[in-house]
Amino acid sequence: MTKKIAWVTDTAALLNETFIKKYNVHVLPLNIVFSEGAFRETVDMTHDEFYDKLRSAKVHPKTSQPAIGEMVELYKKLKAEGYDCAVAVHTSSDLSGTYQSSQTAAQLANFQVYSIDSKIGSYPMGKMIKDGIALVDKGHDIEEVVAHIEKMTENAELSFIPSSLDQLHKSGRVSGTKAFLSNLLNIKVVISFDNGKVVMKEKVRADKRAKKYVTDLLRNDIKNADIKEVAVINCNNDKDAQTWRDGLLQEFPELKVLVLPLSACVGVHAGEGTTGLSWVKC
Repeated sequence: MTKKIAWVTDTAALLNETFIKKYNVHVLPLNIVFSEGAFRETVDMTHDEFYDKLRSAKVHPKTSQPAIGEMVELYKKLKAEGYDCAVAVHTSSDLSGTYQSSQTAAQLANFQVYSIDSKIGSYPMGKMIKDGIALVDKGHDIEEVVAHIEKMTENAELSFIPSSLDQLHKSGRVSGTKAFLSNLLNIKVVISFDNGKVVMKEKVRADKRAKKYVTDLLRNDIKNADIKEVAVINCNNDKDAQTWRDGLLQEFPELKVLVLPLSACVGVHAGEGTTGLSWVKC
């Protein structure tokens, strides 16, 4: 008997509205907390409005995960609507407590939820949802689908280059001295994920060298894995992202290259102008 499966994620997954509506994906909004109050990403505030507000903010904003009560209500609602279970793909548990909250909420709602720690954020989360839905449509059972997504968490890559370390300093991620010297010497850092943890992968002089470093990571994986799609991710830096995309297509014409905005929560910490690449090794 075919199970009725619900799909759940948060706004870090970068899913577009067309896909969300077509497959009835339930997207929990992450919260941006400014001095005057909290705003739900994509619900109370667009990305453009967020960056306008970020530029003028006297007190640096913070971020917060969806409330556990919101998750409990969602899972109760899904159960009442006749769903047999849900697959919930969440931001790395090292960055957010959403994954743990999802597990607790499922118990409180007495509803079966396959909560998955993506060990990353951004584009790979959306791809996990898309691939999972495609497998269900092909007739795979839920255990096979979850196993496939779990494997994807081990093969997802994301590396990005903050435009400066100013925002990382404001959010308490780096010291003021490091931020000052980085800006003074035009040092760019490459930040990546390692088993769910955010790590500083490399430090180089100039943005061009940083992009080359990240592109070299992709080149190496293309040689050793089956990669059909890559995302150029950015924080309100679409022009730079499009230029990077054009360069990738020139070198890899068979590759599907997307340009996607990073979650506003990333913008809080990494800052406007951030760019990067993300892909999943098959």
